[in-house]
Amino acid sequence: MEVLSLEGGKSDHEQKQNEYTFAATAHVVDNDSWQQVGLLLVTSFNCAYVLSFSSLMLAPLGWYWGLTCLVIIAAFAAYANWLLAGFHVISDHRFIRYRDLMGYVFGNRMYYVTWYLQFTTLILGSMGFILLGGRALKEINSEFSDSPMRLQVYIVATGVVYFVFAYFVPTISSMRNWLFSSAILTVIYDAAILVILIKDGNRNKVKDYNIVGNKGEKALNAFGAIAAILVCNTSGILPEIQSTVRKPVTTNMRKALATQYTIGLAIYYGISIAGYWAYGASVSTYLPEELSGPTWAKVLINGTAFLQSIMSQHMFVAPVHEALDTRFQRLNEGMFSKYNLICRFFVRLLFFGVNILVAALFPFMGDFVNLIGSFALFPLTFVFPSMIFLKIKGKDGRKEQQLWHMAIVIFFSLMSIITTAAAVRLIINNTTMYHFFANI
Repeated sequence: MEVLSLEGGKSDHEQKQNEYTFAATAHVVDNDSWQQVGLLLVTSFNCAYVLSFSSLMLAPLGWYWGLTCLVIIAAFAAYANWLLAGFHVISDHRFIRYRDLMGYVFGNRMYYVTWYLQFTTLILGSMGFILLGGRALKEINSEFSDSPMRLQVYIVATGVVYFVFAYFVPTISSMRNWLFSSAILTVIYDAAILVILIKDGNRNKVKDYNIVGNKGEKALNAFGAIAAILVCNTSGILPEIQSTVRKPVTTNMRKALATQYTIGLAIYYGISIAGYWAYGASVSTYLPEELSGPTWAKVLINGTAFLQSIMSQHMFVAPVHEALDTRFQRLNEGMFSKYNLICRFFVRLLFFGVNILVAALFPFMGDFVNLIGSFALFPLTFVFPSMIFLKIKGKDGRKEQQLWHMAIVIFFSLMSIITTAAAVRLIINNTTMYHFFANI
């Protein structure tokens, strides 16, 4: 199989492992248990982004449509990822990158389309993580000072910490020793925030759940909320995560996904629903801003959320690191050889330097979430897996299967267009409200 030259031609050379071949890569393949990957998914999706979802997902939809959309989108996302996991190996070739799979099935153009959608998602997501980390640090400082430093200071600090972690923990598989710490941090800040949310919700006897805006604004905001729900449930990098799983790769990946869509979903949906219940439609886009309670509890929640985000963000940006490492590092040397350490330092420095600058320049956190879900994740999650099914199994499948997947392609393509328009409208509105390097 010929793979295009994003990785500088190195991926044109295949590696063989037992019965599978796969494209050359600087990162580890076929190394992790499904339990490890399942824990990775649970902790990564229960990241600091969860602290924004009460406002982004439920406030624009209200109780009935909000809960309905939560259930439907989670079910469809679980199904679509389950389907995509079944195409990880085709004709004894293991596709460790989503773009390689799409290029193999549909040709060069879809390789580049997938690459563009994925990397747009991952880079915007990385900026969003930096913003969230900065907000958490600023909230901690606000507890001890009436005039905290500008948000941009904390954005830079967050980006530096992310850079250091990505440098010394370069791959998804190398996160193994950090997952237990990530899980502990997740439990701490989720439990603490739930306790305060329940207390605040019981104390707040008057809650307003009315959806604000005129009919047009409500409709666009609702589509933006649907995109945010999708971000809450999927990543668009399933083949890259699956590349780390030991054989049998399909069965083990589906076990890991089952862990995410049961244990993981119960946690991040629970936090989001509790936040909306406690504060109503006026809930903040960063939930800890609303919390009552002692200073130590707010510091604990923001501190653990920040520390946990260091590990969570690494999973979502790992495919970018893999592409750059494969392109610039020496594949015949270890990840910690002198040459590769120097090379990785400058590549990571450039990547995080640009992300820090853009995040500091445009600190509009909710916009990133809606744009990611609408523009990229609808096709990556729903449209492309059904396209692959129709191409590979469509001729042999039943008529109702063909119609089902054709309907998915058409419906979610339209949803992508509509929700993208809603996200762009939100960005335009916010650019009139905020200025560059805004201290929000």
